[in-house]
Amino acid sequence: MAEKKVIAVVGATGAQGGGLARAILADAGGGFAVRALTRHPDSDAARQLAALGAEVIEADMTDQWSMTKAFDGAYGAFLVTNFWKHMSPEQEKRDAATMARAARTAGLSHVIWSTLDDTREHIPLDDERMPTLEGRYKVPHFDAKAEANQYFTDAGVPTTFLQTTFYWENLLGPMAPKRAEDGRLVLALPMADSRLAGIAAEDIGKTAYGIFRRGRDLVGRTVPIAGEHLTGTQMAEQLGAALGEEVSYVPVPFDAVRAQPFPGAVETGNMFQFYAQVPRFTAVRDLNVVRDLNAELQTFAQWLAAHQDAFANA
Repeated sequence: MAEKKVIAVVGATGAQGGGLARAILADAGGGFAVRALTRHPDSDAARQLAALGAEVIEADMTDQWSMTKAFDGAYGAFLVTNFWKHMSPEQEKRDAATMARAARTAGLSHVIWSTLDDTREHIPLDDERMPTLEGRYKVPHFDAKAEANQYFTDAGVPTTFLQTTFYWENLLGPMAPKRAEDGRLVLALPMADSRLAGIAAEDIGKTAYGIFRRGRDLVGRTVPIAGEHLTGTQMAEQLGAALGEEVSYVPVPFDAVRAQPFPGAVETGNMFQFYAQVPRFTAVRDLNVVRDLNAELQTFAQWLAAHQDAFANA
């Protein structure tokens, strides 16, 4: 029996990396093995992956030696950063550069870098529709990831650039439908009447697995993904069907989001304005292409059906 190709998974205990790790582990005959990289190998999530058959390695993306050691002997790697942990675009780029150097040193054959679109290609810094942040970004966590693409190219790392999008899991947290004063359930989103490209977080990892299974055909390519493109009204209708009561969609002004007191509010308002006002973001996310890589790609209705209990307990 041929030896399995090892995929080193950064963020294996998180949403995207966890989806990839579980997809590989569920496919016993798929020819791939998981090396789960985490700063906390003793965590419950890491132990669960180990019980499923993953090799769990302690590694820190801020440390090039640590990452190079973790990549040693692997065929490929899935790389992702967590902007919201530190909210620093400069740290985001430093971490990506560190991982790119480590991937080059380790001689990986295929890397998938979880990235995002550069919003400034569509809304330039001097465009007054939304504020410019830190002097050089419109949506820092998008723009920093997009800038970081170049690190992999410059290092000569064979990379597929996986452009992700809005997680439907956000609707289980602060963006969940809420009761209005009159008792109605309301879905409040800053999307005006535009379509939002959303996806189940698990499907990001499953699609990444589809890219690895495809071989090196997609090296050097950008693969934008989504699960479905829906307006706020359509999302509210489907939420209502799943929950058994009407849900009304209320479009929130972008400026109202930017005026909120939570950290990252201005960036969040800019992000939704980008989603809503740049049709190309949705247009490049061809669902047929994504389904070709991930035959189990969920629709919003399928995701809702799988999460009814979570909404009921929210």
